[in-house]
Amino acid sequence: MYPDQYKYTKEHEWVAPDGTVGITDHAQKELGDIVYVDLPKPGAAVETGKSFGSVESVKAVSDIYSPVDGEIAEVNEALTTAPEKLNEDPHGAAWLVKIKLSNASQLDGLMSKADYEAYIGGL
Repeated sequence: MYPDQYKYTKEHEWVAPDGTVGITDHAQKELGDIVYVDLPKPGAAVETGKSFGSVESVKAVSDIYSPVDGEIAEVNEALTTAPEKLNEDPHGAAWLVKIKLSNASQLDGLMSKADYEAYIGGL
């Protein structure tokens, strides 16, 4: 379920080696039916641990936190008209943003698939 090549955060974001960021399957299940996604504009700077957008569901609004430092290179425009895709394919087509990484070594400090699965197993 959780791709091996991704790294994961305790806030339930994932990041691919190329800087693509999304929310985890666990996060979308906890949120329930997602109805709105607020994402930054390309060119915006992001910092590790700082909010760069939000996901709104029928239950709550949750901030999205950047797992790495960098600059927003691209946003997934499809989510503006079809936010429910986050419930359908959170680790694939429903990625949120692509970040031009400032420091790729930051990925080393994030959780592996096994670490993340153990983390959510304890929640």
